[in-house]
Amino acid sequence: MLFKTFSAAVFGIDAYLVEVEVDISAGNPNFMTVGLPDAAVRESRERIKSAIKNCGLEFPFQVITVNLAPADVKKEGSGFDLAIALGILGTTGVLLKADLRSYLFLGELSLDGGLRPVKGALSIATMARQKGIRRLVVPRENAREAAVVKDVEVYGLGSLVEVLDLVNETRAFEPARVSTAEMLAQAGQYGVDFRDVKGQLHAKRAIEVATAGGHNILMIGPPGAGKTMLAKRIPTILPPLTFDEALQTTKIHSVAGILEPGTGLVGVRPFRSPHHTISDAGLIGGGVVPRPGEVSLAHNGLLFLDELPEFQRNVLEVLRQPLEDGLVTIARASMSLTFPARFMLAAAMNPCPCGFFNDPSRECTCTPPMIQRYVSKISGPLLDRIDIHIDMPAVKYRELREDAGGEASERIRERVAAARRRQLARYQGEKIYCNAQMSSRQIARYCNISPECERLLESAMTRLGLSARAHDRILKVARTIADLAGARDISTEHIAEAIQYRSLDRSYWA
Repeated sequence: MLFKTFSAAVFGIDAYLVEVEVDISAGNPNFMTVGLPDAAVRESRERIKSAIKNCGLEFPFQVITVNLAPADVKKEGSGFDLAIALGILGTTGVLLKADLRSYLFLGELSLDGGLRPVKGALSIATMARQKGIRRLVVPRENAREAAVVKDVEVYGLGSLVEVLDLVNETRAFEPARVSTAEMLAQAGQYGVDFRDVKGQLHAKRAIEVATAGGHNILMIGPPGAGKTMLAKRIPTILPPLTFDEALQTTKIHSVAGILEPGTGLVGVRPFRSPHHTISDAGLIGGGVVPRPGEVSLAHNGLLFLDELPEFQRNVLEVLRQPLEDGLVTIARASMSLTFPARFMLAAAMNPCPCGFFNDPSRECTCTPPMIQRYVSKISGPLLDRIDIHIDMPAVKYRELREDAGGEASERIRERVAAARRRQLARYQGEKIYCNAQMSSRQIARYCNISPECERLLESAMTRLGLSARAHDRILKVARTIADLAGARDISTEHIAEAIQYRSLDRSYWA
């Protein structure tokens, strides 16, 4: 006898429908799964067998063949357990319905028949809506996440017995309902604030400019200057996540398996800070079946690289494509996947291996060749993609002991959001969203400067030894400073402030 149910699997951050066909015939007991299953799928037969028996139901000891279609795509994970178990029970007459095309089943079975959460529920719910599937059955922990998708009835259940009751209509269950506005409001809370940071007014201003224009930023200073403390607070002044951004961010986190159970939406901008020992696959993504890396997990948020020169050079070089394109493409012999990776990069480094070069209170023990080798670990092409470089001296004792806190993140975020709105209005139809994404043609169009500004910029490039690549970066940053000030045109004060944010071009280590 043949019985069909439907489940789904994730490919990249998108899902595809899997038709589960179960056939039972007479013969020596055997349970075989076909359709390119991985080890977790093959092991499901033991979980399903125990779950059915421990729910007080009869398991058919006959020849059981399970086919997962399409058969030419590799299936991985434990999310097919529920659909396979229902297919087996359907062949024995336990299910009162023969046609389950309006249902999609997702969940891992425990040995006692309970349902355990799986990855990618949000992507699968989105796919179910596109396919016209009206009912989605998931483990209870995945219900809020899947219920974000409208026009699909999501049932979060706790056991195989409850699923049978739902399908056979012997018990009434209410579909999960969520308010996306409330979820975003509840989740959009940060545990840190800029008012906690003492001193470093210059660095705070530079970070405000960076977030307003989407510019990447590099902080240079001795240990204990507050680089990491400031970086952790950058997401608190970025504009709040829109619903579409939250949806895409949640998809990535769900597929990666780092979404907390019971969480419906990621409501705050991600902050990812990988250790400097990370591999290029860990940063970009990879694996036999590619998974999102840190750059994709930081999508719509911040990627913070502390101790930048300590990262392997090949690891840093793979950042160049996502910084430029906002996408990561991972190619394998059998597949090619693309993950979104549009993030703001913040990096921090010491000025030298010991950390005290140019520090008035501590003596630097590094020789010039040591400093040169340390700095040269960061390539020119990568620095080309970092618009703002700032010096961060050690915080003075008087500033550290001040009672008055700094400006709150909320007030800074209001100014940043206002500047971003001006940029969105300016770049309508241009397929860019902030000043940092401007091309050379767009810089020429939107960054016109007066003759006085021209003279100042020329003087700075000549006297301060600024590199040629700094020219466009200064104009981009000056455009952002003007947006923060609500100015239509770039003035000399905007150019002058932008010039200050090019420490590496001003021969910092000369």
